[in-house]
Formats: sequence, structure tokens, C-alpha cells
Amino acid sequence: MRSVRCALAILFSCLTAGGAIGAESVTRASTYGDWDLMVDSNAPHLFCFVTSEPKTSEPQDIQREAPRAYVSAWPKDGIRAEVSFLPGYKIKKNAQGTATVSPSGFRLFGSSDRAYVSDSTQELKLLEAMRKGSTMTVAVPSDGGATVTDTYSLNGVGLALQKLQETCF
Repeated sequence: MRSVRCALAILFSCLTAGGAIGAESVTRASTYGDWDLMVDSNAPHLFCFVTSEPKTSEPQDIQREAPRAYVSAWPKDGIRAEVSFLPGYKIKKNAQGTATVSPSGFRLFGSSDRAYVSDSTQELKLLEAMRKGSTMTVAVPSDGGATVTDTYSLNGVGLALQKLQETCF
């Protein structure tokens, strides 16, 4: 099921607010600090997510698509908060990355062009750290050998996550 959700998320990650693919559309419901709450057009919702782009990236000279962090909800599947990162490049096969919200680090695994938290217990801990933290760094090796470190602001993520649950469930 994760692969189906991943495929849908990748399709919708390319959309801007109000964009559409076929009969599905995703719109920005609201913005909380540096995080946008996005919802589909279905009632009840099939999926919703909060997303943000990094404030800084190092090194800056790596050519790639726009990176983003996501926390997705899939009500029909009972998924309330799935964390993923789209670094904007193909991830090195079998490579591990990290998401860090000081002082805690969380291991990520790559799947094609998206990274996920290694297990559900760590995912819950990452979400809690995100609610309490101010910045999060994400580093995932590319299949070309480079590792880019993206730094995300966590301003507004707590309220965005609360609204994700209220809106999608």
C-alpha cells in the first residue's frame, strides 16, 4: 500500500495550489507559518498533507528538482501522519539518510526519489520532535554520490499537523 501512496504523493507533489491531474485536484487549504495544508477535492478526503520547502540547502550547486518535506494522511487506510522527504533527485540504492531535529537524529531509507523514516515508532518520535523543534535538517545520498543537506523551518508545523487531523479525519 505504501507504494500506491508513494506514487500518488509523487504525482501530487508536482502540483501547485489548485493544480489538477485528471479528475483529482489538490488545493492549498491554509498556510501555518512555513507549512502548507493541502487537500484533495473529495468529500470525504482520500488524502491530505502538509508540506514545506527547505530554507537552505548545502551544497547549493547540485542540480535537482525542488525538494520538499511532507506529512501525509490517508484516511481510508487509517494513515494519520506519514513523514516523507522528496530530495529532488534519485536516491542512492540501499542508502540511509538522516532527519535531525536537535538533539535527536532519525534514520531514513530511500525508495527511488523519496525518503521515509525507518520505522513507525521512530516516525512518531520525529513528529513529536518536529512539533517541539525550530529547524530540521535532512540529508540523503543521491545515486550520483552527492549528499545534500536541506534545512527546514518548523515554524507552524505543530498547528499544521493539528489542522491536518481535523481536516482529513
